[in-house]
Amino acid sequence: MINTLFIQFTWLDAIDILLVAVLLYQLYRLVKGTAAINIVLGIISIFLIWKIVEALKMELLSEILGKFIGVGVIAIIIVFQQEIRRFLLYVGTSGFFDTNVLNKKIFNWNMGKSSGLDLAAIAKACKNMADSKTGAIIVITTKSDLNFYANTGDAIDAKITSKMIESIFYKNSPLHDGAIIITDNRIKAARCVLPVTENTDFPSHLGMRHRAAAGITEGTDCIAISVSEQTGEISFAKDGKLQMNVSLEMLREVLETTLK
Repeated sequence: MINTLFIQFTWLDAIDILLVAVLLYQLYRLVKGTAAINIVLGIISIFLIWKIVEALKMELLSEILGKFIGVGVIAIIIVFQQEIRRFLLYVGTSGFFDTNVLNKKIFNWNMGKSSGLDLAAIAKACKNMADSKTGAIIVITTKSDLNFYANTGDAIDAKITSKMIESIFYKNSPLHDGAIIITDNRIKAARCVLPVTENTDFPSHLGMRHRAAAGITEGTDCIAISVSEQTGEISFAKDGKLQMNVSLEMLREVLETTLK
């Protein structure tokens, strides 16, 4: 009888709690800074109230809230369709099931996809485009190849050189409108369409290039460099966070640290 007073806690329970904590954290990352965060807090509040009411055996209110929670699953899918899409995209492009990444993590085989990246050519191109105020957005992949977004543009598969990058973003070039995606030290595609950030706290004075740079890095593990057509400033985005007015020295340092 005494044993029944104690809660049986096993290692499976610990794993269960850990997995729930990870899922909640990833959910928070997806909705942080968006209008959806208020909806999430509202849903959590209703769920907690339901559990309290259920524990107090208030049957009528518990039944009403229970029905609301049951129907709420469909409402959540409708309301959070963009966030769910971003989450599934994150899972699909995170590289977790990539055997090459798994081998690198477990056996330390091969360097990362971005090893050997010609940073000098990228930095030189950014400097020249900044000086001439040529708008540009450069996406560099890490684990994921971003094939979905690469397919929205024109396949190139060209060697990285400063002249190649500058010629793509030259204002009279048919490829200048959009982003280039760099994978395995090659320019994989140009004129690619990227998703824009949904962060409601994103500075309103920034244009679509900056929003696209932040947007593509919100749900993927890539990094993005943008050059402003108005000011010539260079910006760097990772994990949805945009760092403005980056110097060439800082840009190279950040790229080397991120891609090592």
